[in-house]
Parts: sequence; structure tokens; C-alpha cells
Amino acid sequence: MKKPMRKEKYLNETDTPSKLPLGKLLAFTMVGFLTIMTENVPAGLLLQISHSLDVSQSMAGQMVTLYALGSVVAVIPIVLLTRSWNRRPLFLMAIGGLFLFNMLTVVVLSYEMILAARFFAGMGAGVVWGVMAGYARRLAPAHLQGRALAIAGLGQPIALSIGVPMGAWLGDVFEWQTVFWGLSVLAFIMLVWIRLIVPDISGQVKKDHISLNKVLLIPGVRPILFVLFTWILAHNILYTYISPFVASTNSSVRIDVLLLLFGGASLIGIFITGMFVDRFLRCLGLTTLSLFAFSIGLLLVFNNSNSFLIGGILCWGMSFGGAPVLLQAALTKRAKEHTDAAQSILVTIFNIAVAGGGIVGAVIIENFGDKALPVSLLPLIVIALVVSKKTL
Repeated sequence: MKKPMRKEKYLNETDTPSKLPLGKLLAFTMVGFLTIMTENVPAGLLLQISHSLDVSQSMAGQMVTLYALGSVVAVIPIVLLTRSWNRRPLFLMAIGGLFLFNMLTVVVLSYEMILAARFFAGMGAGVVWGVMAGYARRLAPAHLQGRALAIAGLGQPIALSIGVPMGAWLGDVFEWQTVFWGLSVLAFIMLVWIRLIVPDISGQVKKDHISLNKVLLIPGVRPILFVLFTWILAHNILYTYISPFVASTNSSVRIDVLLLLFGGASLIGIFITGMFVDRFLRCLGLTTLSLFAFSIGLLLVFNNSNSFLIGGILCWGMSFGGAPVLLQAALTKRAKEHTDAAQSILVTIFNIAVAGGGIVGAVIIENFGDKALPVSLLPLIVIALVVSKKTL
């Protein structure tokens, strides 16, 4: 037990504090890429999966739903129960779950068994995201911990902008099972990479454990989680239904091009966030939310213009790219040694907001039409801005 503690102190305090351990943090980037790819790749393969399993596309889409549900159900209890564990064994177990259940998704023949495999894969992903922020920060020098979070978080926008479209293309060229074999291989590579180069870090000492309710009572934690919910809910109301919204504008720009632009802008956003989050967290948070509001204004008022539509998408992507890092940095700054417990709550609320965006967006489209989506976001963004101004 003493050995990991000495290594942690060495890494954080005396091991070239002006530099980040990029090789170790890039392992986290790739794990994040793996989890987001595993979650979202079925969305680009629905036609092939539905034909292969002889189910409707909406039923095939439940592969995404069960994965998200697994994350929501698992992350808080597992992270709380394993707070005293060393971080690397827990991390490896979660990635091992992704390796195993991605393989099972390919080899089992029953639709119901595939859904079960997706649920358990989602549990592994939830644990990854519940632990990764605290793990990444503890590997970095104190003054660069926000940048470490940004590097670890790069996997999400890369997966959404490049990985998911590539998965859809591979599914067209080969079979959808090939994509999941590839994800299993990537999971195995990550198991080896992390085992060999990422140092183990001790868990929380049992005497320092506090209940989840007490974590929520830490000053600033609840407002940050509220901002997270409103921000991610607003984002997903429109992002989930971006295709019908763009179709309603009569734009000549293809949806796949817009999504690629969104993903590229997200990468720029997370790069900027990583550069400045440690020094200008509050300013960056308020600026990013304001940019989100501006982008929605463009999409609301000028959506019939290709130029303004593209501009709105680019601003939106830039604002969203750094959002998870900003919120994680703000939360870990407040939660301190209780970061993993607080992060497990963040992951749960994040997934609830994602699901809520799909539900609320569907209600808005059904009752008010596709073009009503942007205007419904503005109250949520204004509320998030007001709370952020008092909290960040």
C-alpha cells in the first residue's frame, strides 16, 4: 500500500511538474474514445443490425438505450463501494467488462442476450467515467490538472466526429459484427497499455469516506450539477433531433457534413478549454455558455441561410467541446478528495440529461414542430448562465 502512495507523491510533486505525463493521459483519451464508440456506434448501424437480428430499427436502437441505462444504474453504487480500492485494478476491471461484453455482442445469437450484454457493457463504461477524472488529475502536476482532464476528455469528441461515422462505414463495407470485434481488440490493447505504463493510485482511506448526501452538501457541488443538467439537457434536445431540424430548414448542406463540422469544432473547443481551464475556469465557463446561446440564436433566426446555419453549428460545437471538461474541473475543485463520489453523481446526471433530451425533444417536435427546437433551449441556457455566474 505504501509503494503506490510514494509513487503518487512523486508523480504529483517532483516528477517534472511543468510537464504532463502525456503517454499516460493519452491512454485515458483512448479509453474515453472506446466507451463513447461502444455507446454510439449502433446508431450508425441500425439498418444492418435490424436486418441481421430480424427486429425493427427502433428495437435495434434499444442497444443504445440499454447501454446508457447500465451506466446510470451502476456508476454511483460501484464507485461508492470501491472508494478504498486502488484505482488501476478497478479501471482495468471496467475496461475488461467492455472487452468481454463487446465480444458477447458479436457471438450471442439472441436479441435479448445482446441487450443484456449492452447493459453490462454500459455498467463498465459508467465506472470508467466515474473514476477517470480523479485518476487523471492525480497523475498530473497540481497546476495542470485541468489540462489533464482536457486531454483525457478528448476521446469523446474524437469518437463522435470521426469514430462513429467510421464505424458506420465499416459496417457498410463488412458487417456490423466487424465493428464490435474491432472495439474488443481496442479494449484489449487498452488493458495492456494501462497495465504497463499507467501507475497505480491508492483509493480513498476508509476513515475519509462520507455519504453521498454529504457529498451533495459540499458547497458548490449541487449548483454545478444543476448547471450540468440544464446544459446537457439543452444540448441533447437539439442534437438528438438535428436531422429533422436541418431538414425543416430546407438547407442544401448535408447532415453528415454538418455533423463533421460540429465534431471538428468540438475538438477546437476542448483544445481551447484545456489551454485555459486551470487559470480562467469561471471566465471560460461563462464565455462558453454565452457562445452556446449565440449559436442557438443563429440557428433560430437565420436557419434558412447556409452560411448562418454552418456558423451556428460551428459555434455550437466549439461551446460543447469543452463543456464536460469545464464541469468536471469545477466539480473536482469543490469536491477535492471526494472527487470520485462526486464524479459518479455527475456521470449519472449526465446520462439522465442525455435521455431527457431525447424525450423532451420528441414532445416538442410532436406538439410544436421541428423548428421549435432551438427556442426551447434558450430558457435552459439562460438559467445555466445565471447559476454559473454565482457558482463557478
